[in-house]
Amino acid sequence: MVSRSYSNLLELASGEAPSPSFGRMSRRIPRVMTVAGIMSDLDDDGSESVCSDPSSSSAQKDRIIVVANQLPIRVQRKTDGSKGWLFSWDENSLLLQLKDGLGDDEIEVIYVGCLKEEIHPNEQDEVSQILLETFKCVPTFVPPDLFTKYYHGFCKQQLWPLFHYMLPLSPDLGGRFNRLLWQAYVSVNKIFADRIMEVINPEDDFVWVHDYHLMVLPTFLRKRFNRVKLGFFLHSPFPSSEIYKTLPIREEILRALLNSDLIGFHTFDYARHFLSCCSRMLGISYESKRGYIGLEYYGRTVSIKILPVGIHMGQLQQVLSLPETEAKVAELVQQYNHQGRTLLLGVDDMDIFKGISLKLLAMEQLLLQHPEKQGKVVLVQIANPARGKGKDVQEVQDETNSTVKRINEVFGRPGYQPVILIDKPLKFYERIAYYVVAECCLVTAVRDGMNLIPYEYIISRQGNERLDKVLKLDSSTPKKSMLVVSEFIGCSPSLSGAIRVNPWNIDVVADAMDSALVMPEPEKQLRHEKHYRYVSTHDVGYWARSFLQDLERTCKDHVRRRCWGIGFGLSFRVVALDPNFRKLSMEHIVSAYKRTTTRAILLDYDGTLMPQNAIDKKPSAKTIEIIKSLCRDKNNMVFIVSARSRKTLADWFPTCEKLGIAAEHGYFLRMNQDEEWETCIPEVECCWKEIAEPVMQLYTETTDGSVIEDKETSMVWSYEDADPDFGSCQAKELLDHLESVLANEPVTVKSGQNIVEVKPQGVSKGLVAKRLLNEMQEKGMSPDFVLCIGDDRSDEDMFEVIMSSVSGPSMAPAAEVFACTVGRKPSKAKYYLDDTTEIVRLMQGLASVADQMLPQM
Repeated sequence: MVSRSYSNLLELASGEAPSPSFGRMSRRIPRVMTVAGIMSDLDDDGSESVCSDPSSSSAQKDRIIVVANQLPIRVQRKTDGSKGWLFSWDENSLLLQLKDGLGDDEIEVIYVGCLKEEIHPNEQDEVSQILLETFKCVPTFVPPDLFTKYYHGFCKQQLWPLFHYMLPLSPDLGGRFNRLLWQAYVSVNKIFADRIMEVINPEDDFVWVHDYHLMVLPTFLRKRFNRVKLGFFLHSPFPSSEIYKTLPIREEILRALLNSDLIGFHTFDYARHFLSCCSRMLGISYESKRGYIGLEYYGRTVSIKILPVGIHMGQLQQVLSLPETEAKVAELVQQYNHQGRTLLLGVDDMDIFKGISLKLLAMEQLLLQHPEKQGKVVLVQIANPARGKGKDVQEVQDETNSTVKRINEVFGRPGYQPVILIDKPLKFYERIAYYVVAECCLVTAVRDGMNLIPYEYIISRQGNERLDKVLKLDSSTPKKSMLVVSEFIGCSPSLSGAIRVNPWNIDVVADAMDSALVMPEPEKQLRHEKHYRYVSTHDVGYWARSFLQDLERTCKDHVRRRCWGIGFGLSFRVVALDPNFRKLSMEHIVSAYKRTTTRAILLDYDGTLMPQNAIDKKPSAKTIEIIKSLCRDKNNMVFIVSARSRKTLADWFPTCEKLGIAAEHGYFLRMNQDEEWETCIPEVECCWKEIAEPVMQLYTETTDGSVIEDKETSMVWSYEDADPDFGSCQAKELLDHLESVLANEPVTVKSGQNIVEVKPQGVSKGLVAKRLLNEMQEKGMSPDFVLCIGDDRSDEDMFEVIMSSVSGPSMAPAAEVFACTVGRKPSKAKYYLDDTTEIVRLMQGLASVADQMLPQM
């Protein structure tokens, strides 16, 4: 029995895959796995089988495969002397909370990831089957040495520090790039892809990949299934382009992420940095349409999602209601409140980016500047175990311990320690109890992806009736909480009522701690109320549902696209196009050329016959010879349609006597060298230039690399050689500025590829196409072959006129029409070619045929 997923792969490879449906998932996960990596074919029950039909499945639920480095599973050896393992859910795992937020009734969640414990190969099959049947988890088994290189090597010593803005300027500062570790990272990502392949139904299942451990996984999945519905969420910061571009494999990771359909970030800053990297390193710009940010990548739209993750409200409120929590709160109240002491709280992982030592120094500064607080204020710092290994972790531990010791020696007294360090693992309810009692929570990380500690603190301070009694609070009294948070953590933008600080400025942090303590009670209550309203409505369920809704919206067009893969290795990407939009083949157009007798050929210049980034813009001898060959046939009408000036074009093509030229987007027109220049529209005065020129000059002076091109009837501001981000920003400002000052002038202001252009109203390349077709019709030469090639937005006007003229009087019946765009996708053209090299090759082929068809003298 061939699995459904494998048969779909064969269909996709042949280009005959059935259209994926966006309704319910058509099968459930198979019940038996006999060998790791191979789906069992022993199960003959259709409802449980890999290839069961939708009608035979008893549970018709949408299904999502959640992929992360680690499964939300706790693992421990059986202690009764028997062999085997005990498994249980890890309630603190975000992935499990995500599932609860989605709801079991609406969607089925399958997990793929590693286990925290090493499983011997002899036990892996049994463990796989238990986890699959009991937890719907698919464990990924990675050999220990490979896992060490992948996780502790590349992830934790190279990616993680760099994404937190730490450059490996010396061997002691983070890990220098090591290609062996990178290869291990790629290998593990491929193992994950193989594991997903065992359970995925690519027509229906959604795949949601989490975090920087699996950033090249989208390429492996897209390579297997071109139409896979794939989302990726990055839980760490994404650094600015200046930091990210130091990564030797920067393009490989960017291209891999772009093989996703939806990429999620916690904050706009992280998304902005990613988009800037795509622009600067890949030349891909983004657009915002109706509030959704998207990048066009080889015909696919890759959407960007900006939404911080939330907390699990139900779980937190459940823990707040536990008797153990109540008892621990009572203990802490006795320990601190009853002794007249105010509790400040810090909860951080023990790593170099959490800023623990900076927080301790700020506490020391607070006690120095405000002696009256000595003996009254206590900072409890809970230090969770570090997730990584290395010398840097040991240095943080040593520095923290020595700083705590020094502060306590200077400011401590019998029965009072200003800083209490808890560096042993705490149970969740114990941590929650500290939140409940703390007057202020301090999160001063120097860089952090999201950090949910402030959210947990806010909900804990809201409490419940039983905790109010322990705290001796009237249930009708408004709750209060205070937060001092770093500007450099992901949750900071969503906490507008927090006191935001630069954690590196010790004095400012100390002042913020003092402000949090002395702030009037009504203001504390207002800040808490504002935070609680946001955190309680933007929980983990809201985040997960919102992400999946956007993923489904992004993927809904998969069904209507033709897809095929191009590129090797990590440069692989999928070209996805409308079924009616296809590549123009040499054989097809040559055959049509030979069958026809009267031909109209319209060619753009920059970006079509000449690459946009060429230094010398003049046509080559080869290009001129091609044009002359096509013009020799008296039945051919060949036109260059360009935005360039008529003088420039006339100087460039002096030997092409029969060539028609349309300059400045068609304002000036000449059918051949023997005729005079004429205009497509009535001549207009250009006094508007006196207004536009000073404005453009201002932006040129302030934008290094930009230039002004002053033509007879138009003006162009080009920023091709400027910084792409700054140039784009300036172009938008210039566009608005010019539209404002030229509002009463007979001109239009338009933006193009790296340009802002002002030209007379009514001028377009579409007018040229219409004029040429009408003139040929008047001469009794209605064309039966039309070829129109262009690369940018202005050429879309030509395509529109030509496609709307099909079957009209200006063309011969059953005319062969080829509207072809260069690289631009989507387009009003029906054909495309990838670059100018392919255009020149195509035109050379047509020129050869034209020469062969000329009557021999």
